[in-house]
Amino acid sequence: MAEKKYEFRRRLETAHKPNRRNPEVLPSGGEALVDEGWTIVTGEGASPLIRRVAKDLQDYFDVSMNVSVGLRRVLDVSAAAAEERVIVLGEKKDWSSGIGGSLAEPRSYRLIVEQQRILVCGYDDRGVGQGSYFLEDLMNLREAPIVETRDVTREPLFAPRMAHSGWGLDHYPDEHLNAMAHAGIDAILLFVKDVDRTTDGHQDFNNLIDRAEKYGLDVYMYSYLDSSRVHPEDSGAEAYYAGTYGKIFEACPRFKGVILVGESVEFPSKDPNTTGVLRLDWPSDEPKTKPSPGWWPCTDYPQWVNAVKKAVRKHNAGAEIVFWTYNWGWAPAEDRLRLIRDLPDDITLLVTFEMFEQVQRENVTNVCVDYTLSFEGPGEYFRSEAEAASERGIKLYAMSNTGGLTWDVGVIPYQPMPGQWTRRHEALHRARVDWGLSGLMETHHYGWWPSFVSELTKWSYWTNGLSAEEALAGIARRDFGESGAEHALEAWGHWSEAIRHYVPTNEDQYGPFRVGPSYPMVFRQPVQIPAAWHALWGNEIVLTDYKPHEDPRQSLGIARFGVEIRSLERMLEEMLRGNACLERALTALGSDATGGGGGRQKLEEGERMLGIGRFIANSVQTTIHLKKWYMLKTKLFAEPDAERAEELLKEMERVALLEVANAESTIPLVEADSRLGWEASMDYMTDREHLQWKIKQVRSVLAKEFGDYRQSLALTGRN
Repeated sequence: MAEKKYEFRRRLETAHKPNRRNPEVLPSGGEALVDEGWTIVTGEGASPLIRRVAKDLQDYFDVSMNVSVGLRRVLDVSAAAAEERVIVLGEKKDWSSGIGGSLAEPRSYRLIVEQQRILVCGYDDRGVGQGSYFLEDLMNLREAPIVETRDVTREPLFAPRMAHSGWGLDHYPDEHLNAMAHAGIDAILLFVKDVDRTTDGHQDFNNLIDRAEKYGLDVYMYSYLDSSRVHPEDSGAEAYYAGTYGKIFEACPRFKGVILVGESVEFPSKDPNTTGVLRLDWPSDEPKTKPSPGWWPCTDYPQWVNAVKKAVRKHNAGAEIVFWTYNWGWAPAEDRLRLIRDLPDDITLLVTFEMFEQVQRENVTNVCVDYTLSFEGPGEYFRSEAEAASERGIKLYAMSNTGGLTWDVGVIPYQPMPGQWTRRHEALHRARVDWGLSGLMETHHYGWWPSFVSELTKWSYWTNGLSAEEALAGIARRDFGESGAEHALEAWGHWSEAIRHYVPTNEDQYGPFRVGPSYPMVFRQPVQIPAAWHALWGNEIVLTDYKPHEDPRQSLGIARFGVEIRSLERMLEEMLRGNACLERALTALGSDATGGGGGRQKLEEGERMLGIGRFIANSVQTTIHLKKWYMLKTKLFAEPDAERAEELLKEMERVALLEVANAESTIPLVEADSRLGWEASMDYMTDREHLQWKIKQVRSVLAKEFGDYRQSLALTGRN
């Protein structure tokens, strides 16, 4: 059945999937079975977070495992640990027995499972929460309230793990916060334009900080302040920054920190390599031969960072100042590294992991633009800046996108390519060892989505867990059954290979790959994709007059397009093979879809996964069609001979009609899954209405614009 718009949000508000228990799974020797009569125990002095975690775990047993357990508070959790049929939750400081003596890292925990008792000891209350969620993870994989006996201590390998909302831009319902905490995320990001003002309007910041704290989440301010028109050396600069950044932290001192990225926080730099003025202040009638300050590693950025730091830390001495070099990774290493060596040492450097890397395909060079999974990283830009940060002893974070999505395909919830995500995880771990990488920004405004990819990420980012192979195999068996697991693993293998043939280019990431099959085919008449009035960017970040975006660091489009088509055709082949494998997995699963372990729910989720695979394949096909369309159009506009021009027009018609069919086949996909075709900053761009608009637009080109062109051709050579 078709979903209504935004119905996907119901899935984002679910931390505990219902009816996950498989009645055929029974305990073996040496395992704990939690059944009726067990009790969750907390201390009388437990923090509000631990009390909420206890209630959350009780809800998990009820909703997911169909088991009713009680709740009880005690004076001494260590004494309660001697009882039977109890799950005891407590911080290290609450255990008189000292079972948490080895815990040294925030959010770390020790989990002890015996047949008649389960003990969760956290370094802090957030550690207790993560230990409880890990217990859920183990039972989810087993599909039963059964856990093998064990004594394991686990520590997070990255902190923070920051993410934007997947529910809606800057919107964080409590249920979504809870789901994010279960996934191991420990911080959320909020676009801030002023006190209690986001990109989407008014929001009570302190209330959000309060609500996030209930789930063990910090809140980082991502600066969108229009507040940088004063240079730090100018008269009154201190008062100016106190009235902007200082004003925010005075009103909301519990923000964990602030993210600063060049294009969002420009200032009138005095660096002679720049224009010296903000991008939007440059006169439109003057040629621009230098970058704006937000797009260059300005020599006076250290002064600017210090000015912001002083204003912020007056109200929160421990606030993190996170400086992101996203906008100038293309610049010469000498200029970039000089800036890093001059930055204050009490800030954090954020570097995009794979961006700006030059990649050779056949005889041409492409560049990794914005965010892509096609190259696992790290890129040379990241490597060089990470080395410089390590030499300086500056804290290092990476924009990793390991929330599960990049800009490769702009309107899907996540990229189901586990093999490539695993390669990125491994590369991030090497950066952690080699250069001290400690924290991650895992999503941008497209937001976080719970998926098997986010499960794999969580397993990877903690010590003493399953390997990537073990976790993936376990998830496949759980979600597709023993008979379907092999097909699912094969499908994921093909998809993981497919993404390695994706070519990240500006014309595609701002074009057909941004919105998929709703992208128009422009001949001569400019068009603009319809957009929602309430969207932050809407159609502003979609460029519809498709053509190569030239850059001196990559080969010319005329040389690249043929190579890119061949690479994307290989990607399409792998996507289609993966889709066929997943169809077989669903057929195998379907025979048990009415049985235990939430069979019907598994089938629905598997069908949505297949819908994502098909949508990606259709988006690849759209991009191939657009490249061919552009190449034919370019030849046509340079062809004066009427007969040869007619041949080109007919070939363009053939490509256009194939694309119409491609768009038509996408309609049932977006109707079945309301998340397909939506992205937080653009809103819906590829729903039924947009696809029908595109089909109408293409047919209009063929009927009207081609007709007019043919009439002009017919006049050629007449006296």
